[in-house]
Amino acid sequence: MKYLLLKHYRGGPTPAVDFAPMDRWTPEEVDAHIQFMRDFAAGLEQTGEFVDAQALAAEGAFVRYDGEGRPPVTDGPFAETKDLIAGWMIIDVESWDRAVQLAGELSAAPGPGGDPIHEWLEVRPFLTEPPTVDE
Repeated sequence: MKYLLLKHYRGGPTPAVDFAPMDRWTPEEVDAHIQFMRDFAAGLEQTGEFVDAQALAAEGAFVRYDGEGRPPVTDGPFAETKDLIAGWMIIDVESWDRAVQLAGELSAAPGPGGDPIHEWLEVRPFLTEPPTVDE
């Protein structure tokens, strides 16, 4: 079963974890965080559970279709900081419990001062079949 682990810039369920944004970290703190992510992915590659991962820039825009022959409408980015996705990792594991376990481990990535940031990660299973519609 494949799962998407979403890393958010900030936020999550309360109590929210509060750590300084990465642009306020020292270069050494950023390097340590990135190395943790690389090492985590390498460990998952060894177990065959890693599929893909990517960090995302904070910039972006919302886009939507506005009708035939009309240009797409763009807005933003005006999302709340907690709603912006910092990056993601796709894993292929045998169970929900394993996905949650790995998300918990990934949450321990170091931040300012080298301490674990205990960030919230969103765990989402891939849709394996279309939803059933009952009328």
